Amino acid sequence: MSGASNRDSRATSTLTSQRRFTPKVQLETLFVLDVEGRIVSTREPNASAGPAFFLVRDEHACACAVHRDVPVESARELIALARTEPPLREFTDQPVQVNDYVACIGGRIDSGPVFSFPQTIAAADGVRVVTDLSQLERHLRGWTVDELPERSPIVGIFEDGHAVSVCFCARRTPEAAEAGLETASNFRGRGFGARVAAAWGRTMWDSGRLPLYSTSWSNVASLGVARRLELLPCAADWSLYW
Repeated sequence: MSGASNRDSRATSTLTSQRRFTPKVQLETLFVLDVEGRIVSTREPNASAGPAFFLVRDEHACACAVHRDVPVESARELIALARTEPPLREFTDQPVQVNDYVACIGGRIDSGPVFSFPQTIAAADGVRVVTDLSQLERHLRGWTVDELPERSPIVGIFEDGHAVSVCFCARRTPEAAEAGLETASNFRGRGFGARVAAAWGRTMWDSGRLPLYSTSWSNVASLGVARRLELLPCAADWSLYW
């Protein structure tokens, strides 16, 4: 991730000066929250439970949430600890209270960067909108017709009328959307992921939504897409999963 981290300070300032991204926006795009601000599930079709604890930080602020199944006393301890977290100084910094979070409830750590697409991003040639499940079934199996409306817009690169690489709304709200990428195994390594992601990002900006791209520090391919598109680092996520 050295290529992205070299741009940390410049790129973070560029994005946050637009004042559209905030940690709260990221939190509410990823998860359904109850009236007490606790995580109910991920915000997507066929939703999962989500993490036990989630923290997102940018250079100005932090936001966090605890799953509703975490005991009340543990939830209070986690929130109290999170309130002492300083804003992000370096893009790759771990939370200051990382050991205390783990000691409180245990679990598996997952963390990674959050990017936004520059407003000037241009859609790549040869990318078009997926309109029907039949366009996905040959190379990208597992999609269902009922999830298409919530994943739309879905943009893809096609061969012989069938999508081989797509970018879609992994999660979305009226304000923002998170990119999801899928490329059929036989078509990887050809730059298709970056092309469809660029087209999706352009579509999101044009629709009035803030396009976001989150990944894990261990996902080399996904980080490579962010680097090739010169996406703007804007925050860091940190989670505990049971």
